[in-house]
Amino acid sequence: MIRGFKYRLRSPIGGLAADLSAEAVSPGETAAPSVGIHRGVRLLLPASGIYWEDLAWLSFVVALRADELRIRHPDGVHLQIVSLDFPLADYRPEVAALAVDGWLREEFDLPDIGITCSYTGGADPYAFSWGGAEPPLRSPRL
Repeated sequence: MIRGFKYRLRSPIGGLAADLSAEAVSPGETAAPSVGIHRGVRLLLPASGIYWEDLAWLSFVVALRADELRIRHPDGVHLQIVSLDFPLADYRPEVAALAVDGWLREEFDLPDIGITCSYTGGADPYAFSWGGAEPPLRSPRL
């Protein structure tokens, strides 16, 4: 079943937002283009395509959660990204990671591992935390 997740972080300069729609499907149920994450955990891409930085951040968080997903789905699980939109907000591709983490936590009842963002002001007004993991990309803003 397709479920949506809305990530929102409001700040004095507007904020960050992403709307993600996705569903978990059993391996073999779809032939969508995909990215292998880890041992049967695949990320299926939306039919409309996806920006490469968004895909990198989505893949990063799914990889951080892959072991937990494999425990719950020993035969594998495919995560179909139906849509990823950034409504009326500043665009930061890292927000794709925050949205998919929220969706995964709700969909699979996963614990919070410290993937967060906060407004800090200054030249780069948002501070992202990846639960101790190193981020996959270094933004030119950093």
